[in-house]
Amino acid sequence: MGAELAEIRARVEALRREIEKHDYRYYVLDAPTITDAQYDRLMVELQQLEKEYPFLITPDSPTQRVGGKPREGFVTVKHAVPMLSLGNAFSEEDLREFDRRVKSALGGERYEYVVELKIDGLAVSLTYQNGVFVQGATRGDGETGEDITANLKTIRSIPLRLREPVDLLEARGEVYMPKDSFLALNSRRNERGEPPFANPRNAAAGSLRQLDPNITARRNLTIFVYAIGVLEFTGGQAPNLHSERLQFLERLGLRVNPHFQVCRDIDEAVSYCRIWQDKKSELPYAIDGMVIKVNSLVQQAALSATMKSPRWAIAFKFPPEQAETTVRDIIVSVGRTGVLTPTALLEPVSLAGSTVSRATLHNEDIVKEKDIRIGDRVIIQKAGDVIPEVVEVLKDRRSGTEREFSMPRACPACGAEVVRQTGEAAHRCTGAACPAQLLEGLIHFASRGAMDIAGLGPAVLRQLVEAGLVKDVSDLYKITAEQLVHLERFADKSAQNLVRAIAASKENPLHRLVFALGIRHVGERAARLLSEHFGDIQKIMDAEYEELVAIPEIGPKIAESVVSFMHEKQNRALIGRLIDLGVNVTADNNAAVGENAGLAGKTFVLTGTLATLKRDDAKELIEKNGGKVSSSVSKKTDYVVAGESPGSKYDKAVKLGIEILDEQDFLELIGADENEGGGDT
Repeated sequence: MGAELAEIRARVEALRREIEKHDYRYYVLDAPTITDAQYDRLMVELQQLEKEYPFLITPDSPTQRVGGKPREGFVTVKHAVPMLSLGNAFSEEDLREFDRRVKSALGGERYEYVVELKIDGLAVSLTYQNGVFVQGATRGDGETGEDITANLKTIRSIPLRLREPVDLLEARGEVYMPKDSFLALNSRRNERGEPPFANPRNAAAGSLRQLDPNITARRNLTIFVYAIGVLEFTGGQAPNLHSERLQFLERLGLRVNPHFQVCRDIDEAVSYCRIWQDKKSELPYAIDGMVIKVNSLVQQAALSATMKSPRWAIAFKFPPEQAETTVRDIIVSVGRTGVLTPTALLEPVSLAGSTVSRATLHNEDIVKEKDIRIGDRVIIQKAGDVIPEVVEVLKDRRSGTEREFSMPRACPACGAEVVRQTGEAAHRCTGAACPAQLLEGLIHFASRGAMDIAGLGPAVLRQLVEAGLVKDVSDLYKITAEQLVHLERFADKSAQNLVRAIAASKENPLHRLVFALGIRHVGERAARLLSEHFGDIQKIMDAEYEELVAIPEIGPKIAESVVSFMHEKQNRALIGRLIDLGVNVTADNNAAVGENAGLAGKTFVLTGTLATLKRDDAKELIEKNGGKVSSSVSKKTDYVVAGESPGSKYDKAVKLGIEILDEQDFLELIGADENEGGGDT
């Protein structure tokens, strides 16, 4: 066994080195040498070996980039060397004044500058001990920051192990979000009715300060490293020029921006700043200026620093590029989740390297706050060099012919009523059959927590929509196997299986249908409560606001949303079609639910991997028996159900003295048979 284990250990280490090599080529050099599928095979093999031999897992393994569990808060980190902010220059004369101060302080010594792009992101520190990434932190107030190690590990351009041995390295860098990722993120936020990020810097900062690293991992952040705070190594002479340090960091496998230049004097530095002021819009990331640094570390030390800023460096801030144009019209588009977004149609104008003819206005509140009217002359600029925005209305240029804008009362895509719920900025279409929302609505309807239709995933649904077979969810129950076999990847058997799965979903309990309808704010728990209280869909459709808020756990937002949805004619017609097609619309009166169930009033927390039950199945059993499932442990928790690898929730339960159940204890408590489980999680 010893020889076999040695071989496994060697294979694990070889896989890690191979994956690290390809991460470096892909995320740092932007020059991959293998396909995504080949990379995935390497990662899957490593994950499988680490699963079988968990004692071989190390913190710097590529599999450990996402820690998985949200945290309750950030720990404070004191920087070994303060992370100072830079003084600002706003003109060429400011730069020359900075140069005069450097010249005077150095007393006639020759000096040179390094000029770099000023990335519009969030400053962080990365600490490596013996070449392994051990801690990452925000700049904070310069003296102390926040420990965001778990979040930084999700950024694949940050190596978990350096390419050369270093005893101790604390590197400084700027985490940023590429322009295309920023646009995609804001698009998703607009569709959900969430406020968009103002610029890529805010987006990067908000992403890095998520308590759940899984959210950070989805934000597509990357980094440029630009300085060293602490360096201890026995591998040779430490670089004594800043330009050499950049090359040294690059050699270690850290991502360094290639656009920097050593300049012999301030004239060359100013010239390089002018070049990038003109070319900044060509970059795939946002920059808001340039940074000029004295190249010699000895001279940097001699120049020293004030309490806030180094005297050997300065940031040259680009002036915002703006243009004047006319608002021709304001139109409204409908997103995939039903959110209506106003957009200004502009007289085309050249701005930051492109012709701009539109500016997103986000919501009605912003239009009113800025008092933007159709026909106005306005000043526009690109937020973070990306999103055109109206920054100023030239009200003194108004002629009196300008027209005020207001959101439509009927959806421009389907004609359904538009509502704005209390406390929200977004206006939403209430039509369940709205074509603008069709695909997302279908995906939700067929999902596991809703109608749970096996084989009806996003790709298949997209085919059905594109083929014109489905215009709302009721059309799913009209599809035939003969229609499916003409679509890609469908044979006779797979077509028949899908038709059978769709037909079987007609027998689902009422609460699944209520959740599947996609009523805003109505999750699985609320859907079950409505089903239990009313017993059939017609009573839910006819329920008034006062009756709804009287139900425990149904608050004003849910009640308002249910009333709006059920009063919409399109939605009532859709439910009628589902009834005619044989979809079950009544609750199971024989089920043990609500206050009469054995777990009424009890709160459970699930943690770890259960042997026979899937997490959703355990949750359904608890709720079916009157209990409530919470995502976090508190003094109000009655039971914690713990499976394999339970994590911090288990530890907190022990600390608070909360009763902990294994899976067998849990099944005995609810009187369920183990065979009710749905398999491995």
